[in-house]
Amino acid sequence: ANMGGGLFGKPTTINNVETWSNIPQIVLRGAEWFASVGTEKSKGTKTLCLVGKLKNTGLVEVPLGMPLSRLIFDIGGGIPNGKKFKAVQLGGPSGGVIPVEHINTPIDYEAVTALGAIMGSGGVVVMDEDDCMVDIAKFFLGFTKDESCGKCTPCRAGIPKMLQILDKISMGEATLGDLDTLSGLAEMVASISLCGLGQTSPNPVISSLRHFREEYEAHIIDKKCPAVVCQGLFRSPCQHTCPVELNVHGYISLIKEGKFVEAYCLIKQRNPLPAICGRVCYHPCEFKCNRIQIDESLAIQDLRRFVVDYAHNLGIKYTPNVADKRKGKVAIIGSGPAGLSAAWDLAMEGYSVTIFESLSVAGGMLAVGIPDYRLPKDILREEIRDIENLGVNIKLNTAIDEIDPLFKDGYDAVFIAAGAHKGIKAGIPGEDLEEVHDAINFLRKVNLGEEVRVGKRVAVIGGGNSATDSARVVLRKGAEEVHVFYRREKSDMPAIAEEVTAAEEEGVHFHFLTVPSRILGKNGKVAGFECSRMELKEIDQSGRRKPYAIEGSESIIEVDMIIEAIGQKADTYFIKGDEIKILRGGSVEVDTRLLTTGREGVFAGGDIVGGSQTVIDAIADGQRAASSIKRYLEGKELLPLVERRGDEPMAISNSPPSDEEIQEKPRIRSAEVAVDGRRTSFVEVRLAYTPEEAREEAARCLRCDLEDEEG
Repeated sequence: ANMGGGLFGKPTTINNVETWSNIPQIVLRGAEWFASVGTEKSKGTKTLCLVGKLKNTGLVEVPLGMPLSRLIFDIGGGIPNGKKFKAVQLGGPSGGVIPVEHINTPIDYEAVTALGAIMGSGGVVVMDEDDCMVDIAKFFLGFTKDESCGKCTPCRAGIPKMLQILDKISMGEATLGDLDTLSGLAEMVASISLCGLGQTSPNPVISSLRHFREEYEAHIIDKKCPAVVCQGLFRSPCQHTCPVELNVHGYISLIKEGKFVEAYCLIKQRNPLPAICGRVCYHPCEFKCNRIQIDESLAIQDLRRFVVDYAHNLGIKYTPNVADKRKGKVAIIGSGPAGLSAAWDLAMEGYSVTIFESLSVAGGMLAVGIPDYRLPKDILREEIRDIENLGVNIKLNTAIDEIDPLFKDGYDAVFIAAGAHKGIKAGIPGEDLEEVHDAINFLRKVNLGEEVRVGKRVAVIGGGNSATDSARVVLRKGAEEVHVFYRREKSDMPAIAEEVTAAEEEGVHFHFLTVPSRILGKNGKVAGFECSRMELKEIDQSGRRKPYAIEGSESIIEVDMIIEAIGQKADTYFIKGDEIKILRGGSVEVDTRLLTTGREGVFAGGDIVGGSQTVIDAIADGQRAASSIKRYLEGKELLPLVERRGDEPMAISNSPPSDEEIQEKPRIRSAEVAVDGRRTSFVEVRLAYTPEEAREEAARCLRCDLEDEEG
């Protein structure tokens, strides 16, 4: 209270503004009116201060018991810029974080307290994927440290000690023991501090440890900040985000200087499949590029493709330092990106490597799942030849029916990288008709050159890359109309956005909030399907609204061919016995950091352990597996960090961008084949930069790594 002279020079209560705003209405309308909203135990309304990563911010008064999801997504308008919701801090600086898994929690005193937050001052801070929980805990704890009166030791000494540990974690200098100490300190300060500030000050730490412990562990074990916030852990956001930690700022600097071959060599030191990634990578590096704060992210993927194509066109080959031959034979099951990546690293370490591939071509889903207009097969074959030239033996048409014989044949370790090549059925009536295909099998047949009859009016069911690929392929194979049906909204599609746009440009029709319920046949042929319109309601654990069929919205769609692209899973028929565990859904259980299975000497990675991964994630898994296998063969303890052979030093400019280069300027779009020329052709759609375009685009780089050096 301000007793020395407040409003109108009178003693004024300033710490109960919300109470005073409620009292006149209660006096005028009665207690029963106020209690008519809210829950049984938490009656009335609550005024909340809605801030953070939201489209709409400000003060709102809502009935107690309203779900958090409605507050954030209906009133707050959701998360801007296409980012994913991560968590909400509820209760002000002494509140606690509530993750997406509990997004439908009612806003009442009991439910909020049960999750480790408090109603407190009504502060609601919404966080997205770019927020780091360690950093958030530091921020709020720093506030309560400054507010502490210092009267009691737990608060006065405990909060600075917690901040000290959080600083160590954010710098990658902490241990798991420090995490236990932090947790113990937080509980102590909360339980024996004298006042409410001290008792609630550890809430951000306690709740974030409770709901986001894996993020803390990533800082400690992996030396990674998943949100790319803790700058003590990285040189540049793009390199830190890249699953294989490519020196992005380095090769872009070389491109800017016109040193294209050197840039190619720098990329090849960390990525054995750079031409492939220059075409099909989902480029997470671009999503974290700091250039977004000025205009648009750097075209990192296009720049990578340019230098690799440039070197290939000149016939330049580069192989990093290769170790002398070592004793040890490794068998790899599957020649997809994970298997190829592991083979490259192990061959460079001097080990004898054989890849067993059941198909007639090498490359896994790169060869049979991605169409030529996205990834020309001559590009794939050229990069696979580079791996074979290291001495890797790829045995095609060789299915492995059991793992035991590999050890009997003298192999010392086995890496299972068989991918996920089985399409998932929708489970609706009529799927057994001949004209109903799963996307994985359909794309495999097309890529292997097998005869595939397509219909005139084709429906593709799904929203991922397999759906967009299938739609664009069937159009090129002669379909007159192609329609894609997806049960959520366009913004929810997991497919790469550029691929959806390209499909639309080519004439593919997209229908959202639509789901099939049964396939209709006539004379033993597909005649169409019955579908329902969907409406989106509460937010689910993926951070997206959950779709529900609208009663009475059923309609018939006439088509003569259907492609189901709703997912894929691994085929683990060759894994026998109970040493290697198969999880529900068909994936292999592994230690996620070591990629070890339940059987000694057997490792697994790629799609077979993680569902449908991306190419760059699979390459990273191959490198992680190779690191573990190397230490296993050497008889050393396995480490969670990937050990790579030392990169060959390369001179990279330390000149910061000029004032002109940091002025607003949109990215350069790579040219594409005209739409009319690609609807019936499998020619590659996207074209490479010219040297002039590459240098101009590279000049947009802010060189974030130099800030670290200057610091």
